[in-house]
Amino acid sequence: MRRGITIRELEDQTFRIEDVYVPMKRRRTIDPVAVNAIAESMLEEGQRTPILVRRDRERVVLVEGLQRLEACRSLGEKTIVGLIVQARRK
Repeated sequence: MRRGITIRELEDQTFRIEDVYVPMKRRRTIDPVAVNAIAESMLEEGQRTPILVRRDRERVVLVEGLQRLEACRSLGEKTIVGLIVQARRK
């Protein structure tokens, strides 16, 4: 768990990939090599680790799991499994 992130509710949910908002700062950290490796793993084993998201009014914001999100997107998936967390800055 990253410092500053508190998991309040461990509720596996399925989110539409297009509904997960990725902040601009995070988008710059996409690693195509990692995305491809994760996509290959997902083809063999499925999604093993959920992404972390937080609710921000009407949208869901990505907290952790950008490479997994992009791997699912690259595979043509429409949904992804995630956990809802409450993120707060320290």
